Amino acid sequence: MSPAVVPPVGARIRQARLERGTSLRALAREVGVSASLVSQIETGKSQPSVSTLYAITTALGISVESLFDVRESAGPPQHGATPQAAAPGTVLPALAALAAFAADPGRRIGPLVGAAERETLELDSGVVWERLGRVPGADVDFLLVTYRPGGSSSGSGGLMRHTGTEYGYLTSGELILTLGFDEYTVRPGDAVSFESTTPHRYRNDGEVPAVGVWFVSGDVQ
Repeated sequence: MSPAVVPPVGARIRQARLERGTSLRALAREVGVSASLVSQIETGKSQPSVSTLYAITTALGISVESLFDVRESAGPPQHGATPQAAAPGTVLPALAALAAFAADPGRRIGPLVGAAERETLELDSGVVWERLGRVPGADVDFLLVTYRPGGSSSGSGGLMRHTGTEYGYLTSGELILTLGFDEYTVRPGDAVSFESTTPHRYRNDGEVPAVGVWFVSGDVQ
């Protein structure tokens, strides 16, 4: 199964920024990165980390999914070709992973998903997402998430923020959750829930994988 087509993310970021009348330097200040980096992202010379991407979309008031809508950006498919989500076991960089997850929001996954049938996406920050199911029309990601030893939700070490709400339940291992100015140790049996607009980061400082089930909802109304 071929990997998902990654749209021109930088061009879409630039278009959204110009539509809102935000200068490149102003966006860089709000996100907390250099104007040079934003310029490189917009021109496709650099790919943002997941946390930087979330910060940019939050600052511009757009969704991450809007940057990865293959139907609008990939052009007409070649004869006999259809957009494909990632196959079980596929390892993709962070941007391709997000693209594969957002490429077809109307796709049904389930009602039963066997352990060997999960779409598995590995981020370069040591985190593995396994999609457990999806119901069209429900703006929720239902995931089994594994943080490998040393793994973090942010490869750069910075905090991420994005629209929506997330709920998590840790089944094994241990995670450190940084949420705003607070830090929590999450152990097996512990649950977390918070608005994702709060700057946050998970990291695994332990020597064994940390595994849990996460629900990440869409926009908070």
